[in-house]
Amino acid sequence: MRLGIFHMGNVSLAARTFLRELKVEIVIPPPNSGTTLSLGTRYSPETACLPYKLILGNFLQDLEMGADTLIMVTSTNVACRMGFYARSMKGTLEDLGYKFEMIVPGDSERGLVNLLRFIKRRANNVSWLKLVSAFRFGLAKLSALDHLEQVVHRMRAVEKTKGTVNRLFQEAQEAIDQAGTWASLKELEKEYADRLTALPQDPQAQPLRVGVVGETFVLMDPFASRDLESELGKLGVEVRRRNFASRWLRPGVVSSGWKEEAHRAALPYLKRTVGGEGWESVGEKVLCSQDYDGMVHLLPFTCMPEIIAQNILPSVKEDIPVLTLICDEQTGKQGMLTRLEAFVDLLNRRRQRKKDESLSRC
Repeated sequence: MRLGIFHMGNVSLAARTFLRELKVEIVIPPPNSGTTLSLGTRYSPETACLPYKLILGNFLQDLEMGADTLIMVTSTNVACRMGFYARSMKGTLEDLGYKFEMIVPGDSERGLVNLLRFIKRRANNVSWLKLVSAFRFGLAKLSALDHLEQVVHRMRAVEKTKGTVNRLFQEAQEAIDQAGTWASLKELEKEYADRLTALPQDPQAQPLRVGVVGETFVLMDPFASRDLESELGKLGVEVRRRNFASRWLRPGVVSSGWKEEAHRAALPYLKRTVGGEGWESVGEKVLCSQDYDGMVHLLPFTCMPEIIAQNILPSVKEDIPVLTLICDEQTGKQGMLTRLEAFVDLLNRRRQRKKDESLSRC
């Protein structure tokens, strides 16, 4: 078996570790790029969303590189078209003449168990102990990178020499990818967290705090979001994000407290799931309006759950500015930067106005 996967931020790194520990041959496509997107767009339905096009592009590259088995996630929530994506992609790839098997584990705890059972059989029936140990090690790498990414979000806004944090984080990703033991992983996580925190800081920096919410794929994949978080950091903004890949992989296995908290907060405006992360997007605005200066709401073009959230967000009484950015293959980075600069300018003026009003009351 040669197992092909798709890219979504650091998830492919964790998958590579998991399968490498079990000695399962894995095919990893080139990092997401314009080539991947063009390839996926060419064979996608016209109204398919950006994640669909990028994943299909990855699968086409996997199959050209010799993969004979593909893993595709799905959703049982009827409000999101993701539930149909696996079937649609499989049909497209078969029509193009490819011979392969597609594994669709589902989004429940049972789906994850079924996936582990499948991998177990294909890994010479290794023991459950070894299988679970390898899975936990991959997840631990993802958690370490998510922790470092939170440090990166904080330090980008105050670093003295722009770009230093990004270079150090890339070095950390490569080092953690090569870590072979739990002890070395822990050491690397601490070492890079310390090095990031110790970078020279701009003493004049007073970073704005902006929450980034929205659909999971575009939140986690820098290519899909056009490096939004890095660009906000360059503008002196500290990014706050609560949805990380290590949490995304845990539904049904470990209680996801932040989601439950967001759902409760959203209840006055939205009483049930609408698929994807629409419920969480509304809840986070309610929960974090006191901590954030503003929010950026990211969604792929035609994403139904986030379109519902987009229409509810202006009604939330906790009033902070929200910038909605829609991502697809037509999205130009320069246009996005212009909107971000204008948004940050608005937030700075809003902060200054609040300071002036506070002083006038003294």
